[in-house]
Amino acid sequence: MPEFPEVRVRRLGPGDLTSCMALSVDRGWLPEKRKWSLLLEATEAFGVDAPDGGLAGAVVLARYGERHASVGMMLVAARYGGRGLGRALMTHLLDAAGDATITLFATEMGRPLYERLGFKPVRRSVAFTGTFRVSLGDRGLPAATRPATDADLPAILEIDQAAFGADRSGIVRRLPSFADTILLSRTTRGAVIPEPSAGPTGYAAVWWNGQTAVIGPVIAPDDETARRLITDLAADLRGPVRLDLDPDRPELPAWAQACGLSAVSQTTVMAYGPWDPPGDRDRVFAPITVALT
Repeated sequence: MPEFPEVRVRRLGPGDLTSCMALSVDRGWLPEKRKWSLLLEATEAFGVDAPDGGLAGAVVLARYGERHASVGMMLVAARYGGRGLGRALMTHLLDAAGDATITLFATEMGRPLYERLGFKPVRRSVAFTGTFRVSLGDRGLPAATRPATDADLPAILEIDQAAFGADRSGIVRRLPSFADTILLSRTTRGAVIPEPSAGPTGYAAVWWNGQTAVIGPVIAPDDETARRLITDLAADLRGPVRLDLDPDRPELPAWAQACGLSAVSQTTVMAYGPWDPPGDRDRVFAPITVALT
């Protein structure tokens, strides 16, 4: 096992992209260049340099105003496992976050560390993947979505703020350059609002992670609108689709399975600090990525 003389946590930036990608590959993940590029630009990333080159570990802190934040991409190189690097990185991150309530998606491997640090489970999340098929109930419905334009960014920010109750503009403003497609919806339950003046009620995006199309975020006033946004995003996609959904909410998991997606992995959403989520979280059907709650 390589020697590790001292743990020194430093800020990472766009210049560390190659090392972050190599760290992902070391842990059996995809390189995730697109995701890492977004995170290194829009969040506070911390890392520990490996004595033999590259990164021994990394973690990402995304701030949503002063009171809320999320953690993602907590990785330690396999050859440096068991040295306390994960705890050192998380302790550094918690100190940096101050009094903010922090959330994260925890794998079964990572959950024991987070529990020792004081994180508590608040809900579950399941990744559904597969080739998307339009369900019988969604066929033939009138168009209820449209592609977003640059002029729609203020409306998207307003929808996101209302759902999360926290300022995620640092991430959301980068969505137009990060995502392949963003759709807006003017759907209400059981009806389509044709007047442009009605304004959008929800939005959703799709982006590619390797050969998989990830649909997220999905922010909508109800499950019908969420289904329409997802269906319209997925209709022309070729290849596997991924949706991260709360399996304990009745609206979408069964529908996703009817559309050809299968549950392949589960994580636990955990919170550090007071858990009283602001905004209307029932509108949040899927995250951008499990690296960002």
